[in-house]
Amino acid sequence: MSKLGTLGARLHRGEIGYDFVGKRKIWYGISILITITAILGLTVRGLNMGIEFQGGAVFTTQKTSVSVADAEKYAEEASGHDAIVQKLGNGGLRIQIAGIETGKSDQIKEDLSKDLKIDSEKIAADLVGPSWGDQIANKAWQGLAIFMVLVVIYLAIAFEWRMAIAALVALIHDITITVGIYALVGFEVTPGTVIGLLTILGYSLYDTVVVFDSLKEQTKDITKQTRWTYSEIADRSINGTLVRSINTTVVALLPVAGLLFIGGGVLGAGMLNDISLSLFVGLAAGAYSSIFIATPLVADLKEREPQMKALKKRVLAKRAAAAAKGESAEAPVTEAPYDEEAEDSAPAVVGPRNQPASRNRGRGRPSGKRR
Repeated sequence: MSKLGTLGARLHRGEIGYDFVGKRKIWYGISILITITAILGLTVRGLNMGIEFQGGAVFTTQKTSVSVADAEKYAEEASGHDAIVQKLGNGGLRIQIAGIETGKSDQIKEDLSKDLKIDSEKIAADLVGPSWGDQIANKAWQGLAIFMVLVVIYLAIAFEWRMAIAALVALIHDITITVGIYALVGFEVTPGTVIGLLTILGYSLYDTVVVFDSLKEQTKDITKQTRWTYSEIADRSINGTLVRSINTTVVALLPVAGLLFIGGGVLGAGMLNDISLSLFVGLAAGAYSSIFIATPLVADLKEREPQMKALKKRVLAKRAAAAAKGESAEAPVTEAPYDEEAEDSAPAVVGPRNQPASRNRGRGRPSGKRR
């Protein structure tokens, strides 16, 4: 077995682990810092909305020797607006001008044909009215809102409302970071960007639900044992799915990175930039939020419940008594004789995948029995 596979198996069995929930204030602080930076970028620079949202025109020319810089200057002089020019694979130019009235497109086309020394009949013009752009923007926001509502309803039914709230916070966290980086980088926001956002939300939700499902399984009948607190079991759930989450994220990021850095950066494909940047940032943010935000937040909310507070007191009191007698802090103060029937009825929380934790440590009797 590979080193990574061995590490994943040991994490899954609870032999080793990292205290994600115990250090949750650090992760919260990092997320708040990143979110503030994203909001500042969004406030100061704003989003570079494409013509699909603002309205405007796209002029496509045949092969020409005019440089991109010169074409941008000609387009801005002809329209009075900022222009985005891209060199096409056939040697032609794609000139995008947002915010212009459709009635002025013919005059702009004529001016461009003179400056670029191309017959105006050989310049294709695609026009987008501002009202159509408003409709697209409204539909995008409606789709996002419906998605969020359905997510909350599903998680509240499948798990519980605390997990639904934590997942919603994680999704908003991912959207804010992705949109903020779009503002900082200055990439154009197009319908492809919206598709990318919805894609990463689905991915982030999937990764979060995997951890939540493990947490739900391991916390069944949690109050019937005095071995672990809710936060400690939440840690075990994260560690048990950690390697899986890392593998899934890396495998997803590699092709997206190819689209972003090779397709968009080297080949200059504009549409690839729009989609791949949102996917790349969103996938990374989604993996981070499912591990460092969603599950620790659930643990925070659950630990406020009276029964979880009482459980924590019992666990800590038991460990203090065990430590006073020189026994293991995790083991019960006194263990009952081994009983096969008791083993079968032991609570599911005593180990990942319903396996007793004592077996994970190589002992001969289950440690999940209650006194």
